[in-house]
Amino acid sequence: MYTIGQVAKFLGVSRDTLKFYEEKELVKPQQNSENGYRKYNHFDIYDITTVNFYREIDFEIKKIQELRKGKSIDGIQALLEEKEQEVLEEIAYKKRLLKKLQIVKEDCQKIKQYLGTYTVKEMKPLAIMGEIDHYTAYDEYDTLKDNTDSLKKAAILTSLRRVIRFNDDGMVEDKFMIVRKIEEGDNAVEGEILSHPKCMYTVVEDGRWSTGGNNTDEKVEANIRKIAKEKGYELGGLVYINLLLATYEEGLERIFLEMYVPIEEKHY
Repeated sequence: MYTIGQVAKFLGVSRDTLKFYEEKELVKPQQNSENGYRKYNHFDIYDITTVNFYREIDFEIKKIQELRKGKSIDGIQALLEEKEQEVLEEIAYKKRLLKKLQIVKEDCQKIKQYLGTYTVKEMKPLAIMGEIDHYTAYDEYDTLKDNTDSLKKAAILTSLRRVIRFNDDGMVEDKFMIVRKIEEGDNAVEGEILSHPKCMYTVVEDGRWSTGGNNTDEKVEANIRKIAKEKGYELGGLVYINLLLATYEEGLERIFLEMYVPIEEKHY
């Protein structure tokens, strides 16, 4: 017979863990009625090591209690297959989460590299999933939630692209598209696909910390026209704006937006 201290030491578990197993009726050591001391025999050791084994493969206590009442080999195999499926789903989720984290890191690098500068880049293909009138059109957010690529399936503004259509006189249309990035090898894309092989690309800062809450659309538009003229680009009359990152400074939001402006080079 062994004391709780001896069992805890040679099995590498805490006294609290052993008491918890006892509370859950996973092990039933003899208890001295006079002093309350527990005594564990070798059958109790089997019980504890069995519980430890199933805990090691992340079985819930309820499942182990179920096993404790008796399970055939087929029953155990069914439980293992159920757990295997849970793990596979968790791995798939973690992979998507890792990819999302890596994308946000890349977005931080974009901000450092392109903020306030202009370059020529391709706008990678996007699947158009729907439209909403404006990002404050909250009654339309069900459409956004249904089509988001968010891991948690919540409505997030990064699923939106603001699309501004303009001509020589100024802005003629301003709307928001719900989009999804098309991954390499994604052959099951439904609906319209949006892409532009050549765009003026830049990152601009918005939000109250940098703008004082003022609308900067006209200033940005004027700068786009100025840069296009300097570089000899013909503007396509469209601007696509995507939220890259949101953060805070002194309690005020700092919003970083990436902009794709489709262009053609002028031929003289």
